[in-house]
Amino acid sequence: MSSSALGVHPLVDALAERIRACWSSLPELEPLAVDPELEAISGSLDGEDLYIRNELRRSRGLRKLHLETARLGAGLQILHCVFFPDPRYDLPVFGADIVAGRGVVSAAIVDLSPVGGALPEQVSGALAALPPRTFSQERELPEWGTIFSPHVRFVRPADAGEEQQFIELVADYLQVLAAASRQVEPQAIDHPDTVGRYHGQLSYCQQQKRNDKTRRVLEKAFNPQWAERYIEELLFDDPRPLA
Repeated sequence: MSSSALGVHPLVDALAERIRACWSSLPELEPLAVDPELEAISGSLDGEDLYIRNELRRSRGLRKLHLETARLGAGLQILHCVFFPDPRYDLPVFGADIVAGRGVVSAAIVDLSPVGGALPEQVSGALAALPPRTFSQERELPEWGTIFSPHVRFVRPADAGEEQQFIELVADYLQVLAAASRQVEPQAIDHPDTVGRYHGQLSYCQQQKRNDKTRRVLEKAFNPQWAERYIEELLFDDPRPLA
């Protein structure tokens, strides 16, 4: 049975498929092991079934590509996607999220977020040159949104046309990242810029963990210990310590 038949919002389904398709443009793409206990998860929240699916990959310059799709009953659907760079490479964090429910998308966000103080010039220039994508409802960033770049888009798509625009916007950002990852050269593990990007990625993860809504839902559906493990090991794991 298709995910659409199971009640997944068309934007969640379509964007997940587009992200998977974009993976193929990344250099040296390969699978990344995921704990079977965290790959396909079932639970219950307020009497409704909760399903979570996680997919992991890695590629040149990117230590982890994570795509999470979740569904609560026939209502809430979530897509969460983050590509974390290897700190040796001057690459941004890619992030995209959708929150939808009962036929309405309440939030859609995408960004290439800097981890070294500012976006690499190649990335910033490519983003500035992208075709304009217009949305009728722009949303305000959360308090912890200081981690995002000036190119972040946080919108509420008003109709099917704007939903398709958001899919194309995400694909644009992924193309920029793919081009940068093919060209960038790694720096030494102890290079000051590598160390700076490592700490920048730590800060990105710490800021994301301030989103208490995610933690509260996971704690209620499972338990606090499980929620802590899921957030720390899968959603926003710290980059490996520099040797």
